[in-house]
Amino acid sequence: MSSKPSGRRRFLKGGTAALAGFTVGAIQPADAQAPGTPAPHAHPASGGKDVVAYGERSRFVTTVRKPDREARTPFGVDQLHALTPLQDQQGIITPSSLHFVAAHGGMDIPDIDPREHRLMIHGMVDRPLVFTMEELKRFPSVSRIYYVECNGNQPGRRHKTVQESHGKTSCSEWTGVPLALLLKEAGVKQGAKFILSEAADGVKSNKSLPLAKAMADTIVAYAQNGEPVRPQQGFPLRLLPPGFEGQDNIKWLHRIEVVDQVYVTYNEISRVTTNPKTPKSPWFTVFEQGPKSVITSPSGGQQLQGRGMYEITGLAWSGGGAIRRVEVSVDGGRTWKDATVDGPAHRMAHTRFHYQWKWDGQAAELQSRCTDELNQVQPTRAAFRKFWGFAPDDPSESGAGLGHVNYIQPWRVAPDGSVLNGLA
Repeated sequence: MSSKPSGRRRFLKGGTAALAGFTVGAIQPADAQAPGTPAPHAHPASGGKDVVAYGERSRFVTTVRKPDREARTPFGVDQLHALTPLQDQQGIITPSSLHFVAAHGGMDIPDIDPREHRLMIHGMVDRPLVFTMEELKRFPSVSRIYYVECNGNQPGRRHKTVQESHGKTSCSEWTGVPLALLLKEAGVKQGAKFILSEAADGVKSNKSLPLAKAMADTIVAYAQNGEPVRPQQGFPLRLLPPGFEGQDNIKWLHRIEVVDQVYVTYNEISRVTTNPKTPKSPWFTVFEQGPKSVITSPSGGQQLQGRGMYEITGLAWSGGGAIRRVEVSVDGGRTWKDATVDGPAHRMAHTRFHYQWKWDGQAAELQSRCTDELNQVQPTRAAFRKFWGFAPDDPSESGAGLGHVNYIQPWRVAPDGSVLNGLA
């Protein structure tokens, strides 16, 4: 009996001390503690870190991004290229720490002091303007759920998992200022047709964007999933034109020039010079990404634990707007059934779908296809290759420069329950 009141007194005493720490509004860093003493709010599994100052996930959760080996440079820089683990994601929002990373082409992630950062808008405007971060945050803000997909997100026979084949897409809630507000503040002159946005990275990466898109729904984003945009994603400013190619999302944004034509930058000409299958017409007339989906479970590298009921689930998205329908096939595309779409589906965002499947223990091939609000249907691989001019006996994959690679990804389920890439 005597031990219980004593224990309660110790608990209350400790709780009072903790509350006193909150009252002064400060938490001492771990290195200010006596040797061997954990931080004030440290959990034993946190290694002494203060888990109240910035939370941590359970030590039993080990999902991580993985380096994109296909994007490695001769210098072996992996911090600029990483793939989202789609196979482990729940819902549609990608945690900021798991959002894929793709470099503009520079070899650095600039360390930018937001107090010193400026955004300049000039060119064909009545009033050239320069904004500080504080001034930008005084404008009316919006928060929107949008996906981002790198144009290099190209499934192929060499990929073993969905993280390797589709890991260059992620979905977040982005917060910032509508670009239209800033352009109206500057006053766009008659005859302007494009904007040229530029990054503050080492090579001043830049890209042209139609003025119509800039005025429609493009965001100058300074926050992602409720906190400032992370350095790998463009801190402190990132251009976010929803539904357009990932390379149109200029990170570390510091300059926007209003112009009357497309500027022939590196990103404008790279596909034309690297792939002979690129059409003769200017590729930069196509920015919007078509409908795309992928089954994330069961998917490559996973193992079914015997016959019975399984949930097939995955993600669908489109630059053409909201996903209206997702279909699933378990027999290699011979027959299709409607999947359940989690709703309401957001425009230009990942959409989660589900389908209940009873596996009989025999070989199967799983596929998904989606339809967006423009009634665009995700193509088969054969239709995609025909559109781009591949001969039927051409064994090559899509390669660089073909635009948005959105054909159907098959996963083969072997009788032993192992799941393999159906393209292999």
